[in-house]
Amino acid sequence: MHENTDLIRARIRRFVSERIAPALYRTSSPLTVSAWEVPDEPVPFAEAIQQKFSPFEVGSSWGKPWGTTWFHVTGVVPAEWSSFEHMDTRTEILVDLGFLSGQSGFQAEGLVYDPRGRIVKAVEPFNNYVPIEVAPGGLVDVYLEAASNPDVGSDWSFQPTAVGDKTTAGTEPIYRLRRMDVALLDRAVWQLDRDIWTLLGLMDELSGDLPRTSEILRALEAVVDAMDPDDVSGTAHVGRGILAPVLALPAYASAHRVVAVGHAHIDSAWLWPVRETIRKCARTFSNVLQLMDDDPNFIFACSSAQQYAWMKEYYPQLFERIRERAIEGRFVPVGGMWVESDTNMPGGEALARQLLAGKSFFMREFGVEPLEVWLPDSFGYTAAFPQIVVAAGSKYFLTQKISWNETNTMPHHTFNWEGIDGTRVFTHFPPVDTYNSVLSGEELARAQRQYAEKGASNISLVPFGYGDGGGGPTREMLAAVERTESLEGSPRVTMATPRAFFEKAESSYPHPPIWSGELYLEFHRGTYTSQAKTKAGNRRSEHLLREAELWATAASIRTGADYPYERLEDAWHTVLLNQFHDILPGSSIAWVHQVAEASYEAVRLELEDMIARALAALAGPDAADQVMYNASPFPVSGIAALSAGVRVEHETPEATAKNGGFVLDNGVIRAEIDARGLLVSLVDLGTEREAIPIDDPGNVLQLFRDTPTQWDAWDIDDHYRRNKVELLEADSVELVTASGGSVTVRVDRSFGDSTVSQEIRLEANEATLHVVTSVDWREKQKLLKLAFPLDVHADRAASEIQFGHIYRPTHVNTSWDAARFETCAHRWVFAAEPGFGVAVANDSTYGHDIGRRTRTDGGTTTTVRESLLRAPTFPDPFADRGKHVFHTSVSITSDVLGAAAAGYRLNLPLREVPGAAMEPVVVSDSPAIVIEAVKLAEDRSGDVIVRLYEARGSQATGSISFGFDSGEITETDILERLVERHAIVSNEKRGVRVKLRAFQLVTLRISRR
Repeated sequence: MHENTDLIRARIRRFVSERIAPALYRTSSPLTVSAWEVPDEPVPFAEAIQQKFSPFEVGSSWGKPWGTTWFHVTGVVPAEWSSFEHMDTRTEILVDLGFLSGQSGFQAEGLVYDPRGRIVKAVEPFNNYVPIEVAPGGLVDVYLEAASNPDVGSDWSFQPTAVGDKTTAGTEPIYRLRRMDVALLDRAVWQLDRDIWTLLGLMDELSGDLPRTSEILRALEAVVDAMDPDDVSGTAHVGRGILAPVLALPAYASAHRVVAVGHAHIDSAWLWPVRETIRKCARTFSNVLQLMDDDPNFIFACSSAQQYAWMKEYYPQLFERIRERAIEGRFVPVGGMWVESDTNMPGGEALARQLLAGKSFFMREFGVEPLEVWLPDSFGYTAAFPQIVVAAGSKYFLTQKISWNETNTMPHHTFNWEGIDGTRVFTHFPPVDTYNSVLSGEELARAQRQYAEKGASNISLVPFGYGDGGGGPTREMLAAVERTESLEGSPRVTMATPRAFFEKAESSYPHPPIWSGELYLEFHRGTYTSQAKTKAGNRRSEHLLREAELWATAASIRTGADYPYERLEDAWHTVLLNQFHDILPGSSIAWVHQVAEASYEAVRLELEDMIARALAALAGPDAADQVMYNASPFPVSGIAALSAGVRVEHETPEATAKNGGFVLDNGVIRAEIDARGLLVSLVDLGTEREAIPIDDPGNVLQLFRDTPTQWDAWDIDDHYRRNKVELLEADSVELVTASGGSVTVRVDRSFGDSTVSQEIRLEANEATLHVVTSVDWREKQKLLKLAFPLDVHADRAASEIQFGHIYRPTHVNTSWDAARFETCAHRWVFAAEPGFGVAVANDSTYGHDIGRRTRTDGGTTTTVRESLLRAPTFPDPFADRGKHVFHTSVSITSDVLGAAAAGYRLNLPLREVPGAAMEPVVVSDSPAIVIEAVKLAEDRSGDVIVRLYEARGSQATGSISFGFDSGEITETDILERLVERHAIVSNEKRGVRVKLRAFQLVTLRISRR
């Protein structure tokens, strides 16, 4: 046979595009349109239909950026369509809002209502039909709420754009209404189109030398030969008949098994504000519900309790329809978290609350507890997460994002992920490499080809559906599932819930490989630093929440004061929302971060008020003396952990001028600041050990060119290090205070269009030097780091993560080490050698890099650098410009617990208020057993909940005692449900004796008598 495969393929594709696609609808008729443009923010249906609608012509422009236009669509289904009633047809409205080509979302969208206000379905670029039950001659009457969301750079050229800020986005219309018709879908032609699409996709993936490839090719060619190009509708059955036996051939017995899960990854904010996410959810969920009406086998999984909560608040009728399908088991809550959060930067308690809030919502509203944590798109995963997942009662974890690694490829797709404490969670990483699959032949073949566990297991999950405003799964995708359930040459595809997948995968793979430690994403490293004010708001809010709960619990126990359950829950929900993986990481448009920063300020005011009320209750009406409240789990300035007392006064440190600089000495450490404002010496006076290398000063601000190859707000690329300027010269260095128990040197610098002012402070009786850096940042595409070279021989350094810390190498022996050139730490990092170490703590910084070099004298310098600020230009062209304040401390300590104490001290400053000394509500007598949270139980029983963890990284035993008359003391999970006792070894008079493994997380529930 002569070779003409390419010509045949071209002929088939042309026949589909020129003959079959135009025949999908037998006929259509234009509808009448009138419109009302909403002046500002969106309004509900009931308000919109009361407005005056004006006639609107198809072809007219509409919609300013971020605007809303309501279209009233009316007309008549042509009576002559009754001649088609004996055929397999369906009456639909077809809408083209002026959709941009090539993108499923990221642009205009619409939501259709009937005249009674019931949501019918949404319209999006690749899902633009609305089924209607109107007979020929009947009336069409619907309202369409159209959102004119601008396309914020979906071509991924990463060019600066003004449309991400509502105030600069403009007011001119950006869309043109192209179509508003009633049309008649020819189901037979549509089914034929799906048959051909499936077989073409399969054929393109099969090897050309396979008989199956030629079989498909010749069958498709026969369809083109047999069908009448001028009567596609009348001969569609002929084409389907030719393809039926080809589609009927079963899959190979060894074919990869794919579990397809309907899904729509809707970012809770990103290139659109939160208010638009709420509407995106309503649109997508309405599509899903409509598909469920059409297909009883369709299953859809949706994470993020926040998105369901929005539906309950803003679309209650839609929420009730969701509830019905959720109870049926078809609209499946997954993940169990409040949002799909970042996991690198949220604190340990915040990640616990993500699961507490999310699971509680799902259990309360639907009677469902998700057992799988679902985070396909977050930018790497903390090594603390396995323990948190299991402690919340979950069993499984799914992610996709690690496939974006720039350097190394993950060796597993199904594995046990082991956390810092040894807890393991069964994890799946879909080999399809997308969480927005359309179930194409290319995607299914990729899932089978890339699956790393071949020979040991043979099942993977594919999330399918358009996300981010694309409308979720489509009827075309469901047709793909049907056709690939058992199709020769293709993986076997079945639709099921995530739970069903994990149970099958786990049972078929009883001894999976183990990945220990963090799932570090070798990409998007700039997200640890971008949008510094958002990150500062998160850090401040987390610690204010800790204080508010602690002191409110104490006030409730000691004085009977009301515990502010609702106010605390509202504050937590705001903070949890802002930990979404495109808000806290700083990768959203300006509007998103403006709203986030305003919400953090509102949370701050609320929590400060709660704290003030609790402390006032504890002080009583006659309080006159000033006392200090210490919310840290470590003693501070002589005040015990979690208590109140009078600060122990010490002599003010000495300050001596030297060569244009100053020497600060408090009898514990001695720091020398030179005439440039640099730290040239830091000595532990107890041992006379110097922490700063000779001729390599600390407190050096370093400015780098920051022009990543792509993904501006997301990425720091390793080539940034090649363009460094050290800001060594100072405008002024002066002693500004030497009283009140501390001494401060002020250093002013200027560079480019920016200025920096630093206050270097030494307090009495502390082995800590404080550096407060105030920056008026006016740079563009620059990275500002604060460097501290240390005379410490450290082949690894500790970075605080949730409920513990992780050691990362300071060398670059392997490609995995080299790729980890920018890392995330919470309140502190610690570089040490046996018997001596230095902790660098911060109050809002997450991005760090720690490296080492060998000096000419043979010694080792370990350099710790904090990443303070970036200035990316996409998606927010003015990201981070403005004024910022960063508090850093440098402490000499021999133990990692000293670093932990410094981190808490910096983030939980003492509060001075009128009152009296107060004993703590809970006490740990082991410094390694750290009390992270004290609160009242969620069930409002009045029981006290105490969350604690082992912080040194070794086994610890200690007593936990309570400053109130306690009853039964039990261990619980994060959801405060009774679990088997593992940590409690015995009861004691005022508490319990506990034994914790390294980094173990424990939740205690204490009843009150």
